[in-house]
Amino acid sequence: MESVNIKKLAQLLGLSIATVSKALRDSYDISKETKEKVVNLARELNYQPNPHASSLRRHSSKTIAVIIPEIANNYFTLVIDGIESVVQEKGYHVMIYLTHEDASREIAFARTLHNGRVDGALISVSGTGNDFSHFRELQAKGLPMVFFDRVVEDFDTIKVTTDDFESAYLATTHLIEKGCRHIAHLGISKNLSIGKKRLNGYLKALNDHDIPVNEALLANCVNDNVKDFELIRELFVQHKVDGVFASVERYAIVAYEVCRALRLSIPDDVKVIGFSNLQTASLLNPSLSTITQPAFDMGKEAVTMLLKALEKKNFQLKDENIVIKSSLTQRESTMLRD
Repeated sequence: MESVNIKKLAQLLGLSIATVSKALRDSYDISKETKEKVVNLARELNYQPNPHASSLRRHSSKTIAVIIPEIANNYFTLVIDGIESVVQEKGYHVMIYLTHEDASREIAFARTLHNGRVDGALISVSGTGNDFSHFRELQAKGLPMVFFDRVVEDFDTIKVTTDDFESAYLATTHLIEKGCRHIAHLGISKNLSIGKKRLNGYLKALNDHDIPVNEALLANCVNDNVKDFELIRELFVQHKVDGVFASVERYAIVAYEVCRALRLSIPDDVKVIGFSNLQTASLLNPSLSTITQPAFDMGKEAVTMLLKALEKKNFQLKDENIVIKSSLTQRESTMLRD
């Protein structure tokens, strides 16, 4: 369908472009009757204002949208800290949108951004969606976007990630070197690029060490602690498990709870390692071995790239992958004890 702009609305209504524009802005000098005619036709024809053009007229909203799946995960808290460390110096504000892993909420948030209330967006996608046309529509409208952590691989913009494949390989190899041969993979959604990369890193480590892949040890967690507890408990009851690689931090914590419920000792019976930015990882009993992501730096890098696109005329958000490496920290949960 042909896109509808203010000029088209003005032609159909027999009004001037200035009148239609004022009516849409609810200007005081336009009659109620005219406003209703304009708004009704705009709604009927699904008129969407061009946020880029609006931004040029008002110069800038000095606001950046940050769309993330959750805030309880300490990783995203640190990302936001990294973002705010940059935007505060530049005089921008941050507007946080939480999808709670709900693709429909993500779509709804994207639609609210059509009104030009923000200058750009930083996005980490929901794990339940696989159609990202809502973001493509935003990009077509001229809104600058940068993806981080959970990215859309084939999206033509900058994407800031960590070395997910290599880190998962490193974590799994660490468990193997500690004597584990029956390693459970607690996986995040396969719709996400990080889920695929972390799974592939795990599989490559098993293959390189001549350990057969047991499909029964690949658990597809659902980000619901109660359901994930039952899923992981059933896995432990039904199969021999001597190692756990958790692709996100909350799954590692649930694995601890399952081991406690089944009276399994960590690390004597089961060794556990996971992606985590928990500041309390060293305080857990036993302390948790982690792949620690550079969350603060990732947030800082993502917003720095976005601000370059907003403030530098010749800077384009071209397809580019910026990878910031994670690190492995060994603690008690993977130690060998005499």
